[in-house]
Amino acid sequence: MVKVLFLRNDGAEYLVEGEVGMSLMQLAMNNNIPGVDADCGGAMSCGTCKVRLDNEWMEKVDPCSEHELQMLEFSGSDFPGIRLSCQIKLDDKLDGVRVYIPEQQ
Repeated sequence: MVKVLFLRNDGAEYLVEGEVGMSLMQLAMNNNIPGVDADCGGAMSCGTCKVRLDNEWMEKVDPCSEHELQMLEFSGSDFPGIRLSCQIKLDDKLDGVRVYIPEQQ
């Protein structure tokens, strides 16, 4: 199991565990984490599951695909560290990751 700490702007913290291979979005949805809307259910077509990772964690995840980059640009969120949580798969190297949820999706 991989431990993930979701952090909201209002100071709320949610420490949850997920299985290797599931996405951050699935983990958030399974644990009713507020702020990760995931309107498209992980099809990478809505941009409502955005999260931010610190640089140390960004180095441990696969890079953005061209499609993800386009969706982030389209949603006005192509800032450093911003990713679609549906595109980040849990693995052992992400154990303890801190995931910041934006104020708005």
